[in-house]
Amino acid sequence: MRAAFVETAGAAFASRRLPLPVAGPGQVLVQIEAAGLNPLDAKIRAGQAAHAKQPLPAVLGLDMAGTVRAVGAGVTQWRIGDEVFGMVGGVGGHPGTLAEFVAADARLLARRPVALAPREAAVLPLAFITAWEGLVDRARVGAGHKVLVHGGAGGVGQMAVQLARARGAHVWATGRADSLDAIAALGATPIDYRATTLERYVADATGGVGFDIVYDTVGGATLDQSFQAVRRYTGHVLTSLGWGSHSLAPLSFRGATYSGVFTLLPLLTGEGLAHHGKILAEAARLADQGLLRPWLDTHRFGLDEAEQAYALMGSGTARGKIAVEITAV
Repeated sequence: MRAAFVETAGAAFASRRLPLPVAGPGQVLVQIEAAGLNPLDAKIRAGQAAHAKQPLPAVLGLDMAGTVRAVGAGVTQWRIGDEVFGMVGGVGGHPGTLAEFVAADARLLARRPVALAPREAAVLPLAFITAWEGLVDRARVGAGHKVLVHGGAGGVGQMAVQLARARGAHVWATGRADSLDAIAALGATPIDYRATTLERYVADATGGVGFDIVYDTVGGATLDQSFQAVRRYTGHVLTSLGWGSHSLAPLSFRGATYSGVFTLLPLLTGEGLAHHGKILAEAARLADQGLLRPWLDTHRFGLDEAEQAYALMGSGTARGKIAVEITAV
């Protein structure tokens, strides 16, 4: 099979012919039709993501959508020809998805939404799972909650906005001035974080009481601000980028709670694999109900154009998520 291969940290992608994977016990062989790109992929490629435990050389890529072509021993939930999607590799030493085929743990997969094309489904898994693990598993988001999403136009942010709204919450989201229209189109009240102070938007949205849930997808100083934007006693701050040193005093003085989200754990530890498949089944259900749709950049790339796709992702000019479309030859 063809694959986009990275030899060393920071090296260019090389097109390689690799042996066709074999579906082992509990696995299925998936012919990949599209691979979704994530900022984490670029960090792994640059040698700046030790937490992902992905040694180079390697095939990169966590997310994909494709079709089952073979079923390993013990797999009963999938058949040849099933259209699936999932976050199946690219960390923890698992082969990635910038390839024509991947042998994936059957528990990580869900049936692809009928409403979405392969390239749309392929950009959902990491971002949607991260949103779900924070909003649903930790914060139990529900009807009437006031939710603030920091970075509402980003990959996780756009999923968090749509998921919170689908569960009946009222949503506000921060972003740059050039992303506010996109945030509004997702159904959130946009906040230009450069032009509006924290005190002002907390007052405007909540009367100064604070948000029931604050989901930080930015990290750094934004996480520190999140501790000051949350409601007293019952408020819950979530982050998918809780690295570095942070003072918990502002959160403690509000009597609120905090949760970190680390979506890679099942692939790194082998624990919770089936939960990821169940989360993606919920994503498919929401997509088929018209309540979830990824915002994709209009540029399209093939497997031999992985270098250009990564360059766009790293440029800061992409307008939405990026997928690499793969046709087996």
